[in-house]
Amino acid sequence: MAEVHVLGIRHHGPGSARSVAEALAVLRPDTVLVEGPPELDQVLPFVVDPEMQPPVAGLIYAVDQPRLASFYPMASFSPEWVAIRWALSVGAEVRAIDLPAANAFALRTENEAEEAVDAEPSSAGSPSSLPPSSDDGGGPADAGQSPAAGPGGSPAEPYRPDAIALLAEAAGYSDPERWWEDAVEHRNAGPLDRFAAVAEAIAEIRAVDERPATHPDVIENQRREAAMRRILRSVIREGRERIAVVCGAYHAPALMPEAFPPASADNRLLANLPKAKVAVTWVPWTSDRLSRRSGYGAGVTAPGWYEHLFAHWSAQDETVDVSTTWLVRVAHALRKEDFDASTASVVEANRMADALAAVRGRPSPGLAELDDAAQAVLCDGSPLPLELVYRELTVGPGLGNVPDSAPTVPLAADITAAHRKLRLKASAMEEIVAIDLRKPSQLARSVLLHRLSLLGVDWGTPQDTGRTTGTFKEAWALQWRPELAVAIVEASRYGTTIASAAAACVSDRAGKAADLAELSELLALCLLADLPEGISAVTGALAQRTAVQQDIPALLKTIAPLAQTCRYGNVRGVDVTDVRKILDATVVRASVGLPVACAGLDDDAALAMRRAIDSAQHGLSLLPELPLDDWHQALAAVARSDRLHGSVAGRATRLLLDAGLVERNDVAERLSRRLSVATPAPQAAAWLEGLLSGDAVLLIHDHHLLQIVDGWLAGVQDDAFDDVLPLLRRTFSAFSRAERREIGEQVSRAADITQAAEPTADLTAAGPALRTMARYLGWEVLA
Repeated sequence: MAEVHVLGIRHHGPGSARSVAEALAVLRPDTVLVEGPPELDQVLPFVVDPEMQPPVAGLIYAVDQPRLASFYPMASFSPEWVAIRWALSVGAEVRAIDLPAANAFALRTENEAEEAVDAEPSSAGSPSSLPPSSDDGGGPADAGQSPAAGPGGSPAEPYRPDAIALLAEAAGYSDPERWWEDAVEHRNAGPLDRFAAVAEAIAEIRAVDERPATHPDVIENQRREAAMRRILRSVIREGRERIAVVCGAYHAPALMPEAFPPASADNRLLANLPKAKVAVTWVPWTSDRLSRRSGYGAGVTAPGWYEHLFAHWSAQDETVDVSTTWLVRVAHALRKEDFDASTASVVEANRMADALAAVRGRPSPGLAELDDAAQAVLCDGSPLPLELVYRELTVGPGLGNVPDSAPTVPLAADITAAHRKLRLKASAMEEIVAIDLRKPSQLARSVLLHRLSLLGVDWGTPQDTGRTTGTFKEAWALQWRPELAVAIVEASRYGTTIASAAAACVSDRAGKAADLAELSELLALCLLADLPEGISAVTGALAQRTAVQQDIPALLKTIAPLAQTCRYGNVRGVDVTDVRKILDATVVRASVGLPVACAGLDDDAALAMRRAIDSAQHGLSLLPELPLDDWHQALAAVARSDRLHGSVAGRATRLLLDAGLVERNDVAERLSRRLSVATPAPQAAAWLEGLLSGDAVLLIHDHHLLQIVDGWLAGVQDDAFDDVLPLLRRTFSAFSRAERREIGEQVSRAADITQAAEPTADLTAAGPALRTMARYLGWEVLA
């Protein structure tokens, strides 16, 4: 008769991991079953690989739809990790038991499709557009959580009775985490007795579950436990004598052999379930993600503290106090941030933590007591210093490592080899990296990051730090996130190497691009990613689109990206001859159509057209050698017309003035005409906005223009002033504070001069002087 021992654990609980290790040492089972999809069986042997460093996660994904994926994270203090390592180290058999991910993915897809059919047409979606899936709830009930979303989505969380919360409430605790630490993590009874007590308590909780059998979550849980029991029955039939089952505490009562329902009932639950083709691998995980509700995680808030606890218990050194060593680490971290933290303060903080635990009725200080003691003694009562070191200590900066021999897609292997060759370290903490494009090795880093960005693997994010301006500098914020593994699997459909996959991805995106602006941006990205094949594909699509494009604003917005590609292509050694031809043709077509496109615009359309013109002008300014006769003629036609919207005409006038094609006197004449009494105030303000948009240099250095504007503004009628005020505010608010101050001072000085020129006569003050002069002249003074 086989002995089956069910060890109900709390996922990512160091106390549970410790108890599992103690229980396995006592039981010495020949077979260990851990909660998890059976697909994990093929990668479990990698757990004992010397290069495998937790935290890591098993990744299972649908081969035909990689975004349909689930993570199964494990840390050094995860009970499942401890059980797997123990079994592999002693030669015992180890298997995963749960509903296969192949069934779970297919069921999820069917459910999502049914919900999409029932939803409104506007919100309906197809399976190909489903958000990334999450774990199917590997023990969320016993951990007090719901399944979390995968890399990019957050599905609705189904209701589950929180067994741990109910037990904590019954014990008088408002926080389930505190109760578990006191009643389970910090316990001294024998491991088998403790697991039996937990299973008995959970059984009582399950007995009062009033959800109907048709509840979706009840059905899901029944299927999962039926799958677990089927595997357990199979192991028993194989003749195993001592079997240990490590599962979430919520499932423990259902896996006791004496409580098994008939096998036929479980088979009915699992009959005719759909399947999806899946693949499995290991991926690095981060301590930060362990603290979130993801996969089989328990949503722990302090993985760094839990790792410290488990390391202390594993060392089995009674001379080392866990509270003291933690406070020493806190003191070291505070010193790194230039805070005073003496050895004597650490001793006092440790005493206070012990006192707090005694007052609160806890068997030993927990993280809450240590935090309170550190804040009071080491931080002088301020919470701010502790917040500075929270991420480093309480969460932890850990990023796991997976051996190269673990199964993976070829693209992932190429990415790993590339970033190692370029010495780009994957880190869970965000790191700013400055890249000097003049150095070949640094340029290769930039190319790699841009290619990954094109593939949707956003390991790095371009930054504008204010110190990397120019054509030879870049700055990136690098941070490796576990969900990037799914993005790599998705991108692998384009190719097996970074270069081939990025080029194929660009070609695909070019064919699906919605407009010229998207194509232009894609072209600029291809330049940065050094993808000649991609540039060729985008250039061909641009040539076809621009040849038939009738939307002048769209053509104008295309000029700047094309000009940037031509300007900076030589820096990276890219041939931009074809791009230059497209740019020349685009400038000609935009110039020819500009005057007509500016006719009949309302305020919003005029603002959009003005911005498109500014964008084109910025692009053209990057290439001094570019012939601009057609462009300037188009601007002149727009500036001369009195029938066009003032915002566009005023902007065209300013651009011609900046180019030296019109004199300031001509501009002053046009301004006077536009600001005359015959022109409605809103139209005049719009023309003025177009003329002055961007900077105040024109007004500051041309006093005549400033006087014209000042005089017009002073003459605006009260009823029209409210209409022009928003335009004027938008115009002048774009100026810098120094520019606005200079304009105000010039207007003030002009007013003072005007007042000084007016004749004034104060006869009372001049009386004494007048009488003196009268006596000198011999005149009679009457008063």
